[in-house]
Amino acid sequence: MELQLTADLERILRKLDKADLIDLLVKGISGSDLNSLLLKVFSEKTKASSPHDLLKRYRENRFVQPARIDVLLLKQLELDLLNIAANHSFSPIQLSPVAPLGCTSVIGSVDQNKVISALRGTEVVSDATNLLAMHISELIKSNPNQREDFIRFCTTHRHVRAQFFGDAPGMLPHFHLFCMVTSGVDQGSYSFEKQSFWEHIQVYRHIFKTLFGSEIEIIFSARDGYKDAAGLVSRIMKHGDELSMNVQVSTGEPNKGNQYYKGLQFTVKTVIDGQELHIGDGGFVDWTQQMLGSRKERLLISAIGLDRLIL
Repeated sequence: MELQLTADLERILRKLDKADLIDLLVKGISGSDLNSLLLKVFSEKTKASSPHDLLKRYRENRFVQPARIDVLLLKQLELDLLNIAANHSFSPIQLSPVAPLGCTSVIGSVDQNKVISALRGTEVVSDATNLLAMHISELIKSNPNQREDFIRFCTTHRHVRAQFFGDAPGMLPHFHLFCMVTSGVDQGSYSFEKQSFWEHIQVYRHIFKTLFGSEIEIIFSARDGYKDAAGLVSRIMKHGDELSMNVQVSTGEPNKGNQYYKGLQFTVKTVIDGQELHIGDGGFVDWTQQMLGSRKERLLISAIGLDRLIL
């Protein structure tokens, strides 16, 4: 496949008089050799830096600045959320601050330029649900005969994303999310989808009712990836009525171009102190299907933003 170069890269390659440099680095050496080369480059670069240079980089780099948030409120909120989720059978887990290189772009169809790629085959975590899905896939792969009916994990994690939004409100270079992931196997009649979905909603309903005294609204949006996405949404909504969930629901516009979620995406909306917040979202994804090579695998992910709840 022919490499597509940006104007900046073309300028750099002309300056070095190495038009084929990127192609050589991508195809001509192994990943471990590339890592060794880059480690040496960065080692030499840092040797040429002074403490003044280091402080300048700190002041100019938006990714390394502290969060403008009350850290005690954040930590207490994290504990409250994890305890609530644990009481709903979601196992809390502490993830690594880094993920395997390509964690978001290979299975999640996210541009690699939207994350911070690192050395030693890693990238900074930009979506903890990707890493949770990878952990679940490894558990299933390592213990194929001990597969539980459902596997449920939750976590709170600081995320870093590389898109630049300027001064857009609520768009931060790094931020905390509370995430839940449920894994299972297709048993027919959308049984996994119906049960797992309303389990996630029960947790969010408990969170906002208990901690903020607010109700939630769920906005359903059909997506490609299921043979009958409209039927999937209808069956899940009907199951909520059967469970007497008493959660307000509405339907958003289908977005067939959205390739991230499969069949269904949902948005969590609430009102706190008179302010309407679209505070999180979730949906079904095919990541465990891809990693385990089985179309029977099912996975539901969801997350809410914590910085916005405190700010």
